[in-house]
Amino acid sequence: MPGTNLTREEAQQRAKLLTVDSYEIDLDLSGAQGGGASPSAEAGSGGGTYRSVTTVRFDVAEDGAESFIDLVAPTVHEVTLNGDSLDPAEVFQDSRIALPGLLRGRNILRVVADCAYTNTGEGLHRFVDPVDDQVYLYTQFEVPDARRVFAAFEQPDLKATFQFTVRAPEGWTVVSNSPTPEPEGDVWTFAPTPRMSTYVTALIVGPYHSVHSVYERDGQSVPLGIYCRPSLAEYLDSDAIFEVTRQGFDWFQEKFDYAYPFEKYDQLFVPEFNAGAMENAGAVTFRDQYVFRSKVTDAAYEMRAETILHELAHMWFGDLVTMEWWNDLWLNESFATYTSIACQAAAPGSRWPHSWTTFANSMKTWAYRQDQLPSTHPIMADIRDLDDVLVNFDGITYAKGASVLKQLVAYVGEDEFFRGVQAYFKRHAFGNTRLSDLLSALEKTSGRDLKTWSGKWLETAGINVLRPEIETDQEDGSGVVTSFAVRQEAPALPAGAKGEPTLRPHRIAIGLYDRDEASGRLVRTERIELDVDGELTAVPQLAGRRRPDVVLLNDDDLSYAKVRLDERSLAFVTEHLGDFESSLPRALCWASAWDMTRDGELATRDYLSLVLSGIGKESDIGVVQSLHRQVKLAIDLYSDPAVRETLLTRWTDATLAHLRAAEAGSDHQLAWARAFAATARTPEQLDLLNGLLEGSQTIEGLAVDTELRWAFVERLAAVGRYDETEIAGEYDRDRTAAGERHAATARAARPTPEAKAEAWASVVESDKLPNAVQEAVIAGFVQTDQRELLAPYTQKYFEVLKDIWDSRSHEMAQQIVVGLYPSIQVSEDTLRTTDEWLASAEPSAALRRLVSESRAGVERALKAQSADAAAAGL
Repeated sequence: MPGTNLTREEAQQRAKLLTVDSYEIDLDLSGAQGGGASPSAEAGSGGGTYRSVTTVRFDVAEDGAESFIDLVAPTVHEVTLNGDSLDPAEVFQDSRIALPGLLRGRNILRVVADCAYTNTGEGLHRFVDPVDDQVYLYTQFEVPDARRVFAAFEQPDLKATFQFTVRAPEGWTVVSNSPTPEPEGDVWTFAPTPRMSTYVTALIVGPYHSVHSVYERDGQSVPLGIYCRPSLAEYLDSDAIFEVTRQGFDWFQEKFDYAYPFEKYDQLFVPEFNAGAMENAGAVTFRDQYVFRSKVTDAAYEMRAETILHELAHMWFGDLVTMEWWNDLWLNESFATYTSIACQAAAPGSRWPHSWTTFANSMKTWAYRQDQLPSTHPIMADIRDLDDVLVNFDGITYAKGASVLKQLVAYVGEDEFFRGVQAYFKRHAFGNTRLSDLLSALEKTSGRDLKTWSGKWLETAGINVLRPEIETDQEDGSGVVTSFAVRQEAPALPAGAKGEPTLRPHRIAIGLYDRDEASGRLVRTERIELDVDGELTAVPQLAGRRRPDVVLLNDDDLSYAKVRLDERSLAFVTEHLGDFESSLPRALCWASAWDMTRDGELATRDYLSLVLSGIGKESDIGVVQSLHRQVKLAIDLYSDPAVRETLLTRWTDATLAHLRAAEAGSDHQLAWARAFAATARTPEQLDLLNGLLEGSQTIEGLAVDTELRWAFVERLAAVGRYDETEIAGEYDRDRTAAGERHAATARAARPTPEAKAEAWASVVESDKLPNAVQEAVIAGFVQTDQRELLAPYTQKYFEVLKDIWDSRSHEMAQQIVVGLYPSIQVSEDTLRTTDEWLASAEPSAALRRLVSESRAGVERALKAQSADAAAAGL
């Protein structure tokens, strides 16, 4: 039986047989405020069920053929095919309704069902705001969850038009892909959409607050809307959101040479959202943590802006032109990521022209980590079924793919790239495509043969390493360069990974940097751009030049590769990393140092020293915050346990010193306050946190607002300074959905067996927690300085793992599988226990992948700990 899965072959067969014309979907949500038509329904974990009526018109290629339509629902009342009533008990099973005896030509199907509200962020999510006790609904359909709301041919290449009719409580707002109509009583009837895939349709329903504007240019007028819950309205900085949106409209329409393809553009900030955002056509949903309740650094605004632009790019690449099957999910996401960063970097008036620095420092480090796991796969992954794609929203699909698109742009030329994209949109508008369609367009505009390039970059797994080989006329490496070459390596793939190491063609820049004596800054004195291919590429144009202070391969971050500095450059950078004049080369060197630490090539204690020597000169707040996270992770997992407490003390002392020295009210001050709160440990440091909470101590310019208060509370709870009563008191100050999540984290963080047992039971032994609260409990449960307390849960985890995977929805199960894996128990015992479970439990491919990825993290940590211990003996 298929369960809720769908294979690629089944989708291909159905696409050959069917051409879908239209859906008419009638939903009765009038009982949502009170819990739905059947509040006690077992399937209605989000609050009962609602009536869903779907009418689908579709054409069939063969008379008498059989097929099926997808539906996940607790009850199907009626199935009528071409006027004939089918018995639901006979035709509805698992997630499918069988469709026998189809007619050649036009067929009409009507399905009446009770569908379930969820609290998992999948399908139609139902949330009750504790501030106003009102219900807020929204849909999330990617990958296969439109079928939780209406009967659907759930695959991206069976596009159709969609007409929604919604009955909702009086006074509510209903938003969908089409412009919102005036209701007739409590019924909202939307106009049909253009042809689109099921997964980008959407409904957002409830008493939402909204702000409206319009995008106008050269006679074009697109209505714009921003929505959030009323309890967040005072924090909604709509002007800033509209500004980024307009910059995106200007830049994308010029680069794509194709007008925005839908009638309006709404952006809706919704509660308990699993992802950052979702590109529903004309009705994009975002996690409402992007409505900032408290002071955040500019890095948070930059991240939100990138998300806004990412989803806007999807209106063309993903919604207007859609992948045929999920094999090309990477292209969908990578294109949106690449173009959103490029827009931030180049759009007139952008606040973030340094966005490629952020990309190098965050997205690419994610890609490099993912590409060294046993689950590494080609960018163009082999997606055999829905189970495959559900675990494929990873660092390769997003970050490596975007990195390789940036390399492709460097390879073919930016102008040629966008001319190809323009032709692609015009040719395939409202249709479906494969990768070959885009590459064909780019070959025509660039004149480059991309078949070999595509084979090596997109169809193989793994990462390359680039190293400079420099010879000079002086024995100490100084003087004049006599020869220069770039050596490319293709390390062996991780154990268990499929494929062979591959050398690839790289278009890179080599930057030559010297320290300016007057300013003390490291300044680029020359840049050489070239193609690197094969094992060794000579660079004769550098011969005869004086050797610079630093030679930086892959300057400007054009390609995707791990870069190593030569010995002389590394020594200079170690002393002067913070002195680079520009933020991008600093970020590339920081990233290289972090990668070396993860690989056990740089001892954790030396990485800490490097960070402490240079972070005070780092102006980019996003880089600073990444370094905070990486140092804490390195000490917690990669350091020799014998010296871990010493390193933590050194780091914590540094965070406090930087906090006190930072400019009052600055982003750096806030970032250092959070870093200090994450690791405060001595009685004096914890007293300071407590004093800042109570107001008995202050630091000039530091506003201890709602979110910063919770950061302090969570740390104090984790070290036993805050008990249940004090946490409850803090929740009374912030009786909101965010406050509920923070309180759940703080309770789970308490260092007592009782607190851990309670948290474990709420997540593992019960399935009642909403997705966001479950995530918060897991975050509190796992504390790196509670290893001994958490040790008994390693065995418990493996005892329940398979049942959790089989009984929970994908999002909820993945949270538990990844979040509760004993990653902090870095030992051979953990590896052995994991291997025994993998050998005996016969997990599905998706579950095996998630557990194997977590296991690889422990194995990497063991290697790094050995390297750190060995460094102490030198």
